[in-house]
This record gives sequence, C-alpha cells and structure tokens, in this order.
Amino acid sequence: MSGNMIGFIIWVIVALIIIGIGIHACFSKKEAAFGFWANVKQFPVKDIRAYNRATGKLFIIYGLIFIVLGLPLLKGQNTPYILLSVLGVMIETVAVMVIYSLCVETKYKE
Repeated sequence: MSGNMIGFIIWVIVALIIIGIGIHACFSKKEAAFGFWANVKQFPVKDIRAYNRATGKLFIIYGLIFIVLGLPLLKGQNTPYILLSVLGVMIETVAVMVIYSLCVETKYKE
C-alpha cells in the first residue's frame, strides 16, 4: 500500500469520526443540547431536539466535504492539488463556524 493511500485512509478515518459525532448529535435522546464549541458553557436552547438535529447535520456535512477535499491526497502530496485540500479545509471550517453562529445559534437561542 502506498503512502498516498495510507494518508487518504487516515484522512477518511478522521472524517468518519466527525460524521459519527454528527450522527450521535442528530439522534441524541438526551434532554441536553449538544455542544458545538469546546470549553464553552452551552446557552439555553428553545427546542433541544431540533437544535441537536441542526448541529448534527452541520457535522455530517462537514465530514462529507472533508472527505471530498481529501481526494487530492490520492495523487500525492507533492502535487499542486494538495493546496486545494489545505485551503479547502480552512475555508470549510470557517464557513461552518459562521453558519453555526449566524443560523443555528440565533435560531435556537432562548
């Protein structure tokens, strides 16, 4: 197995962990809101189930796009397309934080 394939497999494992967190949030039966930010106290939520579902969908979409952005790893790490992966993940991460702050948080905050 080549190094490119191993790198992509690790990339996909990380993405699957993120997708797993999203699935857990979507189907969470707890009466507690799923935390998005680390080490931050969760704000009071109006509809906990809908909030958890929205946050879970955000994580799942993030993980799927993360996998797609990792496809240039299959070509090799010295190709110019690897820049697409790095910049794409940076832009994707900022976009998810903006979507959470502007859409999810404002919609479900009490």
